[in-house]
Amino acid sequence: MLLPQTKEREYRFKLALRMGLPIFALVIILVSHRLITSYESLDTSFYVEVILLLTFSIYFIFYIIYKSFDIRITEAVSKTFTREYLYEHLKKEIKANNEYTLVLISIDNLSDINSRYGIKNGDKVLKKVVSWVGKYLESKDITNFPMGHIKGGDFVIGLKGSKHQYETILELLCLKSDEFIVDDIEVKISGAITDKTFSDELEYLIEKLFEVQERNRNQKLLFQNSEEISPQKQESFVINAIKDKSFIVMTQDVFEDEKCVIKECFVKLKTPDGKIIHQKTYMKVLDKLGLMVDFDLMILEQNIVNCCADSKEIFAMNISPSSLRNPSFIFKAKELLASKKDIKNRLIFLLSESHYYPQINKYNSTLKILRDMGVIIAIDRLGAIHTSFLYLRDLDIDIVRYDSFYTKDIRDEKYNSIIKGFNVMAHNKGVKTWIKMVESQDIKDEAKNLKIDYIQGNFMAPVEKKYEN
Repeated sequence: MLLPQTKEREYRFKLALRMGLPIFALVIILVSHRLITSYESLDTSFYVEVILLLTFSIYFIFYIIYKSFDIRITEAVSKTFTREYLYEHLKKEIKANNEYTLVLISIDNLSDINSRYGIKNGDKVLKKVVSWVGKYLESKDITNFPMGHIKGGDFVIGLKGSKHQYETILELLCLKSDEFIVDDIEVKISGAITDKTFSDELEYLIEKLFEVQERNRNQKLLFQNSEEISPQKQESFVINAIKDKSFIVMTQDVFEDEKCVIKECFVKLKTPDGKIIHQKTYMKVLDKLGLMVDFDLMILEQNIVNCCADSKEIFAMNISPSSLRNPSFIFKAKELLASKKDIKNRLIFLLSESHYYPQINKYNSTLKILRDMGVIIAIDRLGAIHTSFLYLRDLDIDIVRYDSFYTKDIRDEKYNSIIKGFNVMAHNKGVKTWIKMVESQDIKDEAKNLKIDYIQGNFMAPVEKKYEN
C-alpha cells in the first residue's frame, strides 16, 4: 500500500517548492541583473535591500511549507487518502495505464457498529479493516497501491492491470472476512471489482462498483462476470430509444374476485438493433440525464392510446414522483388526459420513492388535479420503506400495494399479522389493497382470507406482450 504519511509529506514539499521557488528565483535574477549592469554605482543601501529581499523570500518559502500542513490528503481516522486526493490520483493512473482496476471494500454494518458500540469503536474498526486489507493484499504480492476513504465504511483501491488478475484474490479476501472480528465486534465486509474495460471515466467506474456490489448482495454472490456495456453506450441507447419512441410494453392481469380488472404495464426500451434495455439499466440513466419526464410522458401517451382501444380494463403504470412534482409534466399530462374523455378512471399511477416528500399539502394538491381528471393513485411497496407507510397516512390515495417481500411468507404468523394491520388501516381510510407475486394456490387463498382487494402473480396470469413500438 502507498504510505499516506510519506505521500503527504512529499505532496506538501512539492507544493511549497512549486509556489516558493519562482519567487526566490525572480529575486536572484533581479539582483544578479543589477549587479552585472550597475556594479560600480551600487551603494550600501542596495546590499541592505538585497539582504531584506532574500530574507523575505526564504521566510515566504518556509511560511508556505508551514501553511501546507493545513492541506490534508489523508483521512484523519483511517489514515487512507481523502476522496478528493484519491480521485485526483486515480484519474492520472487510469490515463497513464492501458489496464487499470478499481476495487471497492465496504464495511456493511458500520452504521450498526457506531450505534451499538459507539463511534470510537467504529473508528477502531475502520483502522483495523484498512490494516487487515493492506496486509492481506501485500501477502499476495500486491504492493504500492493507493487506498482511499470514499464515505462511511466504503474504501476504493486502485490496482494496475485487469480485474481478471485480482478476482480470485478478492473473492478469497471476502471469504476470509467472515472470520474478521475486532474486540468481539463482528465486522461484515463485502467487495466489488471493475476495470478500465468498462469505462475510462473515473466517475462511471465508481458508480459501477456500487452497482456491482448491490447486485452481488442481492444475489448473494461475491463477484460475477457478466457482459458489460459502457455507460456512454447505455446513455446513447436510452436517448435514442426515447427519441425514436422505441419500446415494448408487457402487461400482467390483476384480479378482483376472479375477474381481471387491472393490467399492470412493464416497459422495456429497445436498442437500434432490437436488443432489450431493462428497467434497472435505463432508470438510472433517465435519472442521471434528466429524461424522466420525457420517458413518463411517452409511456403515458401510449397507454392513453392503448386504453382507448380497450373498453374495460384499467391500466397501471409506474410514474416517477419527481415527474409528478414537475409542473411541465402536470401541464402536458392534463392536455393528454383532457383529449380523451373515455379514459376517466382507467389509468393508475403507481408511485414509489425512498424519501418522504415534506411538502405534503402541495403533493396532495397535485394529486387532486390528477384524481379530478380520473387518474387513480396507488402507492407501491407498502411495508418495505417507511415512506410508503407515511404516504398511506398522509396522502389522498386510492390503492396501496404491499411489497413482494411479504408475499412468500404471507402464512407466517408475524408477516400475516403485519398485513392484517396494514389492511385494516387502508380499508378504514377507504383505500384498496393489492398484493403481487402470488405463485401458488395457498398464497392466493390466504390473500383472499385477509380480504386483500387485488391479487396478482404468475399463478394467476403470465406477463404478456401488449404492444411494441
